[in-house]
Amino acid sequence: MSLTRRGFLAAPLVLSACHQAPPELQGGFTGIGMARGHALRERTARSGGQLAPSVVRRTQVVIAGGGVAGLAAARALRLAGVQDFQCFELEDEAGGNSRAGSVGGIACPLGAHYLPVPGEYAGEVQDLLEELGLRQRVSGRWQYDERYLCHSPQERLYFQGHWQEGLLPVAGVGAATQSAYRRFAQRVSELSRAGRFTMPVLKSWVPGQPLAPLHQALDAISFDAWLAQEGLDDAYLRWYLDYCCRDDYGAGSARVSAWAGIHCFASRHGFSAPGESDDGEHEAVLTWPEGNGWLTQRLAGPLNKAGQLRTGASVLRISEGRAGVEVDVYLHASDRVERWQAARCVVALPAFVAARVVQPAPDFLAEAARRLQWAPWLVANIHIDAPLTDRVGAAPAWDNVLYADPNPGGLGYVDAGHQRLGPGALLAGPTVLSYYQALGDVPGARQALADRPWMHWRDAILATLAVPHPDLSSRARRMEITRYGHAMSIPVPGTQAFLSSLGWVREAGGRHGRANGEKVSFLPTPGTSRVMFAHADWSGYSVFEEAFTRGHAAGLAAALGD
Repeated sequence: MSLTRRGFLAAPLVLSACHQAPPELQGGFTGIGMARGHALRERTARSGGQLAPSVVRRTQVVIAGGGVAGLAAARALRLAGVQDFQCFELEDEAGGNSRAGSVGGIACPLGAHYLPVPGEYAGEVQDLLEELGLRQRVSGRWQYDERYLCHSPQERLYFQGHWQEGLLPVAGVGAATQSAYRRFAQRVSELSRAGRFTMPVLKSWVPGQPLAPLHQALDAISFDAWLAQEGLDDAYLRWYLDYCCRDDYGAGSARVSAWAGIHCFASRHGFSAPGESDDGEHEAVLTWPEGNGWLTQRLAGPLNKAGQLRTGASVLRISEGRAGVEVDVYLHASDRVERWQAARCVVALPAFVAARVVQPAPDFLAEAARRLQWAPWLVANIHIDAPLTDRVGAAPAWDNVLYADPNPGGLGYVDAGHQRLGPGALLAGPTVLSYYQALGDVPGARQALADRPWMHWRDAILATLAVPHPDLSSRARRMEITRYGHAMSIPVPGTQAFLSSLGWVREAGGRHGRANGEKVSFLPTPGTSRVMFAHADWSGYSVFEEAFTRGHAAGLAAALGD
């Protein structure tokens, strides 16, 4: 989800007035420490703009940021034989918006909760899955460990008072809606053949060159505008496409580009209208009770063991000189600043953060920070002590979505207990429901996340979920809410044209080096010869495949040098 409605500030208050949360439900904000960065900025301002370092240390490579891209860069360095590096992460745990938590002793995601089985262009991610034992070749074909493929039933939709299988509204819709589904499926298929839509997107670009004409046209307008041009105005189809955009990009179809709307389907397994035959590949996703935190924990494990990962560490300044790179890092636990000198630095930070700490910021970075837009998100993990009473229809599933969810940006919830093994495991015992809100379309959402008390969000979420689950308030025992002020970049119109036109350090496939004696090709990496930028922002949207591939490319570039 890979973290949208008007009336954001008013609707939750109305809902909470009608459905008061039981007083015994405890909880609060957890996960991301929003106050940590703000407090440091205030202290830096009071000190005159810079905190003096207490010690100077040296290493070969510094990685600024311990999200998916930073962890991928660290793995690439180790694979290339480089062990002398340090990775610095602001939060107390690495993983970015793919971190894990637990409520009531039950593991659950604090952000991204699944990984689609990677396609042909995501070779770097495929290699990681093979390394982790998640896929292996059997009789000449790749097979994935069924323990981690999402168990059935995978998803369901609360629609017209009952649950239906799948997320595309089908129960009781008319012939015109079915026709709209088929026409959209046909257009996705046609565009997939006419243009190259890859995951990760950097493998569809020629660095420094304009987008292909088809992609330029789609990138220039909103997805809503394109759908209107195509005469695809069916309300049920439009709701579903808006939901998919919010799920993948943090904002709806009125805000993201038509390129992003088509890419959502064309870069994976297309769009299947009800009744169309397919091989089921579009449903294949890997998931764990703790979501993608399962992956980031395994990426961080070797770094923790080797002392190469420092958490609770804010990067204050990155400066490139003739002899190398100088990085100032504030360590929150010891309240001191360390200065690190290195040959190279991988900047695995969001563009707006990187533009503040890289001094001076190169023009392309400053422009990216100015032009890109980011979506706030909220993840609420609700511990329930027993299975909920269910409305009629499809059986409980891993992904549970409400049609026209009244909560602003509501995306439904996933069940952390769905991957349990054994007869009746899904229906037995306590579990955690992880409810998501993508707030990229909601005016003032970022400030509201910072200012509103956690009970404001709790009461609105309980009221929303009480419609399909009337006994939720009696079963809920604790709710913990994770807030992301800038969870992901939003691919608004013009984003891909801007990013694809930037100059990169390497031409794709045009420069080679050696890692552990094997010849490798560089992927396009933004930056200079000493500072490489690696983050999903440089793809214009945030999913695991984009962040990991960019981090891997930057790590190789840092290891192999000029």
